[in-house]
Amino acid sequence: MFVIPAIDIIGGQAVRLSQGDYQQKTVYDSDPYEVARKFEQAGAKWLHVVDLDGAKAGAPQNLEIIEKIRNRTALKIEFGGGIRDEVLIRQALAAGANRVILGSRIAGDLALVQQWINTYGADIVAGIDMKDGFVATHGWEETGGLVGIELGKTLANMGCKRFIVTDIATDGMLQGPNVNLIQEWVDQVEGKIIASGGVSCIEDIEALADTKCEAVIVGKAIYEGKVDLKLLF
Repeated sequence: MFVIPAIDIIGGQAVRLSQGDYQQKTVYDSDPYEVARKFEQAGAKWLHVVDLDGAKAGAPQNLEIIEKIRNRTALKIEFGGGIRDEVLIRQALAAGANRVILGSRIAGDLALVQQWINTYGADIVAGIDMKDGFVATHGWEETGGLVGIELGKTLANMGCKRFIVTDIATDGMLQGPNVNLIQEWVDQVEGKIIASGGVSCIEDIEALADTKCEAVIVGKAIYEGKVDLKLLF
């Protein structure tokens, strides 16, 4: 298992939210590229970038930041936030994303998502964000009756190879990840599972490693100094 540091972007700045609440925003750096550079210097190989403006708007709003990071670092980038049609997938990949995270769109039109999986293969990652086990969409501001792990099984049967699993209740709270949820996904869904949300210390990362998930995304714990960058990579 490896660690993927996270950068969330609002208004061109690196921020973190608490439980996906846009009203609970903390700005950590005015230049996300500088944050990415520090992660690379610490030994990171991958970067998890979410365009929170894009998640709300329905289309990416900060692709120039992806271009800057890709052009000036050797980091590989997984990018999400507002990717809801094929044109936007292509734009994100052209900007420098190595993998594109599909969130809201996955819950809306599985036939279309099947086409994208067929076309882009491993470049597509399913971002499954959940509240109480149910899928949350549109910047986490809407929830429906779709059970997250059942959607995961369906997507795996369609050929999706990688899933980012987020428990919104833990995200940005520094109170520990939902290890049981991640274990369920590893055990029941065919594919590589990336855990996201709640990491507060090295012990949390070790607990997630025991689930045999592929990777863990760490954000706020880094920004708040709860984990030592040098120990992560």
